[in-house]
Amino acid sequence: MAWLHTWAGLVPGWVLFLVFLFGTTAFFQQEISGWMRPELRAGGVTAGALHKVGATLARKAPDAAFWSITLPSPRGGDAIRALWRLREDGSGESGEAVFDPATGEEQTLRDTRGGWFLYRFHFDLHYMPWWVARYIVCSAALAMLVAILSGIVTHKKLFADFFLLRFGKGQRSWLDAHNITGVLALPFHLMMTYTGLVALLFTLMPWAISANYGSEEAFYKAASSEAGTLEASGRSTPVAPLPLLIAQAETQWGMSPSSLVIFHPGDAAAVATFSPLRDGLGNNPPPLHLNAVTGAVQDGASSGSGAARATEGVMVQLHAGWFAGPVLRWLYFLSGIGGTVMVASGLVLWTVKRRAKQPDPARPHFGFRLVERLNIGVIAGTPAGIAVYFLANRLLPLGMANRADWEINSLFIAWGGLFVWTVARPAKRAWIEALSACAALYALVPVVNAFTTERGLVPSLIARDWIFAGFDLAMLTSAAALALAAWKVAAYKPKAAPRRKARELAEAVT
Repeated sequence: MAWLHTWAGLVPGWVLFLVFLFGTTAFFQQEISGWMRPELRAGGVTAGALHKVGATLARKAPDAAFWSITLPSPRGGDAIRALWRLREDGSGESGEAVFDPATGEEQTLRDTRGGWFLYRFHFDLHYMPWWVARYIVCSAALAMLVAILSGIVTHKKLFADFFLLRFGKGQRSWLDAHNITGVLALPFHLMMTYTGLVALLFTLMPWAISANYGSEEAFYKAASSEAGTLEASGRSTPVAPLPLLIAQAETQWGMSPSSLVIFHPGDAAAVATFSPLRDGLGNNPPPLHLNAVTGAVQDGASSGSGAARATEGVMVQLHAGWFAGPVLRWLYFLSGIGGTVMVASGLVLWTVKRRAKQPDPARPHFGFRLVERLNIGVIAGTPAGIAVYFLANRLLPLGMANRADWEINSLFIAWGGLFVWTVARPAKRAWIEALSACAALYALVPVVNAFTTERGLVPSLIARDWIFAGFDLAMLTSAAALALAAWKVAAYKPKAAPRRKARELAEAVT
């Protein structure tokens, strides 16, 4: 079990670190998106704004095949977004627009993926085909499940390790950090790993769909309602006001919708299909279909999902935490940090335990050097890339072509540059320099924000703008934690090995 725990954790460990780090930040993806769109002020959607959005769409796209309207989350982070598409016969127009949720006026926001990119990266890994990324993430998650279960078996002092954390003891300290972060949120780690696998169920187990439907497309078509595909009648009739339709959906559900699609707008047979806001655990209703002219519930609307689909929905909700209020979301976030530290400390512990056992610690074998450099490049480089992603959001020109893509590119350029730098440096110096650079980048984020927007830390605190103030404080806290880590590495003096010369081991470490 100890052998299994070691290798099941090491081989996919760097992927798991990325999954934990990006997944943990994604618990606040709406708040991050709000910070990355400083032009957008926090506030709810007003009835007047919805009236104006409907009037604008009726004027701009009266002959569209559909209008798709996405409402901002109650947590903020976005505006009202609308898009429309051509009819199948080629008539009408295609386009999209962004509207202020308070006034309904068309708005120009900076091009950014915001927190959505961080959320998607933790299972799609960006620059690769999505199905390849999901196989990689699923394999890493399966290995994580094995590592957790084998770790439970090997921990004879599971509850004692909950309270034991010794500082400045070298290998013993790394083991304590690994144990306490693993034990402290053990139920959370088990839940997140298992529910993450359930969320990617059809990647791992596609055979039920293959046997019964032939393809995923056929399965999802059979599983979805066809109410929105009714033919147009050819009789021109205006769409009911959007506030009326949304109020009817809220009456039917008892909760707010997250989006709606109006098929055949301007026709007497227009249908409005609503998707619910994912703010409950296990009680999310199926899509609702209303007559877009009268607001009446459409015949043939979906009656709900079966037990298996509902169970899957609960698993996905548990994993994503969409239902969580502020306190529970912070608990998710802190537990996710614990998981990130657990993976990172396990990777570092592998090299710490094996350095002194090398035949020549000053010249370890290639496998050891590879693990050591991957540890530095991933554990220190990835957070630095995220900080540069935030900095790029403020520093790139607003009118730049493909601006959102270049925000993401900047993350990988910074991460890759730091990785190359640390490869060329002695291990200890590489850790110190990478962690110090990372701390400096995070400390720079609130400074750049204060110079490029009117929503710096002090004005945000005065205005009680908690998204901006909280984000800047989180950046400063991250900078302090990384600076402390760099200082600890710099101050550490290795003790002499009992059977090796102190000078030889010191040279190997530095």
